[in-house]
Amino acid sequence: MEPKIDYLLKLKKERNAIILAHYYQDDVVQDIADFKGDSLALAQAAKEVKNDVIVFCGVHFMAETAKILNPDKIVLLPDLNAGCSLADSAPADKFKEWIDAHPNSVVVSYINCSTEVKAMSDLICTSSNAIKIIESIPKDKQILFAPDKYLGRYLIKQTGRQLILWNGSCQVHEQFSESKLIEIINANPDAEIIAHPECPENILDYADFIGSTTALINYTKTSNSDKFIILTEPGVIHEMKKYSPYKSFFTVPNLEGCNCNNCPYMKLNTIDKIIKCLENLEPQINIDEHLRIKALKPLEKMLEISKK
Repeated sequence: MEPKIDYLLKLKKERNAIILAHYYQDDVVQDIADFKGDSLALAQAAKEVKNDVIVFCGVHFMAETAKILNPDKIVLLPDLNAGCSLADSAPADKFKEWIDAHPNSVVVSYINCSTEVKAMSDLICTSSNAIKIIESIPKDKQILFAPDKYLGRYLIKQTGRQLILWNGSCQVHEQFSESKLIEIINANPDAEIIAHPECPENILDYADFIGSTTALINYTKTSNSDKFIILTEPGVIHEMKKYSPYKSFFTVPNLEGCNCNNCPYMKLNTIDKIIKCLENLEPQINIDEHLRIKALKPLEKMLEISKK
């Protein structure tokens, strides 16, 4: 083991810390994590943490979610610049205007949003449980769904509910090139196409399977196919290869033709930054208590519904 990793693990033990990491993190960060998962699994894991310190290797809204669920613990985000284009697409002031313009609606927000937006929501969802969350709402209720319009359109098709959608999107998932996808399909006609529901409809139309990050990983484990075209952030391929080392995974270029459709924010967390945050117990995520309590309610509802 590298001396740097040894030192990190020593620090982690001294701080009684746990490292949570999203599947979009760099391979080396995933490998040193105590727990890896998608947004739902990470929220569920954060709820059960017994350690004093949580190092969250993800993006800002994920670390905020961990702090909402663990107000008495120190929550560290190795790089505070690790934001999210989707969360940024729903500024709190504009979001309030939107919900005020649609009174008596049930507000469902994708977990990829700020604490302020969560606090104005009735329910939170992830891509893993979004269908279940929407179907839990009485059919006579009008639903506002934010911030991802593509996930929203997918949910309309899957549930038959008429959702009013916020105009937001993820810069990674909306940038896949359809023409390059077709080229890869033509070169690999025996490959299965698997996609995250944050992709636009014209991309999802090609998919053999659509699912959350964890669902996509699990699908590659159990499918009889030995080739997959991946329509999500390519960080997931590290986990896919662990379970299926002899299978092939193809990434799809973005609209500019670059086969580098990575989330720039997820990749900001590095081993050096994790070490530094454990040394200094900074930067910490802190949330106003009144705001935290308001944001906690829809999150707890989501976690409860997800158990059923």
